[in-house]
Amino acid sequence: MEKKYYYYFIDDVIWALRDLSRQKPKSLFDIPLFSVLKKAHDDYGVKTQLNAFYRTDYYYGMDEFTLSEVPDTYKDEFSAASDWLKFSFHSKQEFPDYPHVNATYEDTKKLFELTVNEVRRFAGDNSFTYGIVPHWLPVSKEGCRAIYDCGGKIMSATIGTRVPYSGDPSTLPYGHSQRLLNNRQPETMLFTRDTKDLAIAKSICGYNHIDDIEFDNNVRTLKYIKDPETGMCFKRTCDGIVLNLFTNEELKEELATRLDDELVGIGNHEQYFYSDYFSYQPEYAEKIYTVGKMMSESGHESIFLEQLVDLAAPERVGL
Repeated sequence: MEKKYYYYFIDDVIWALRDLSRQKPKSLFDIPLFSVLKKAHDDYGVKTQLNAFYRTDYYYGMDEFTLSEVPDTYKDEFSAASDWLKFSFHSKQEFPDYPHVNATYEDTKKLFELTVNEVRRFAGDNSFTYGIVPHWLPVSKEGCRAIYDCGGKIMSATIGTRVPYSGDPSTLPYGHSQRLLNNRQPETMLFTRDTKDLAIAKSICGYNHIDDIEFDNNVRTLKYIKDPETGMCFKRTCDGIVLNLFTNEELKEELATRLDDELVGIGNHEQYFYSDYFSYQPEYAEKIYTVGKMMSESGHESIFLEQLVDLAAPERVGL
């Protein structure tokens, strides 16, 4: 039987590190979210990639916290767990949306290095992984080049048919037209997002974008695309499985359709774990356990996103 794999990541991670830094427990696994992830690993072998913000956002108040405040007290524990728990680059903070879509090379490189250096300081060199899931996904061409030069191996991509921006701001939600226009790069356009969250069905895409035909060729497989101009490899991640968009029962039904897939990508967001978050999901932990149980029973091996470049050759070179 051919080997099957899955990867799991959590976006927007910063609050668990804030709690760890301020509560100063005896073990990092006394922090509830880290405890859940450890149980998922111990029981089912789940490896988790934590895509971290550099700092908390003013949206939630003035009580700012940054990665620079995480003590190195737990470095040995993080290092010991680095075979199944790693951090990666995401964004400086939660807002604005699409932070990287028109980013410069210099700004992207500076932020990436800021993030990786802090993670290495408090968690050890082996606790950073170079499979990149950028906040909101779209990244400029120069941003992709910067991340590759910083060691990035593979990056999440949006998928679909590119559509020129008409100039009508009403075609995008939440004032996103302003994000598209600010320092706009030639590759910044629109596409229709395949998502259960219909509010963002019309979205912005950057350089890390795959058209429908290429997506159909590599969906649910180990295949990916390598871009010779930036050096970066691109892969559509999640393939529709974002845990916070499913109830636990819906998740079981969805995963049941993926049990024969060569590769299953699964994402999540940190905020929904917290009871004081306006969209708190009490089933958060159970959904992670569901992933672990069903994937392990179906014979899927848990990997990190960056491992794809070692498991398979690119499906095609060039976008």
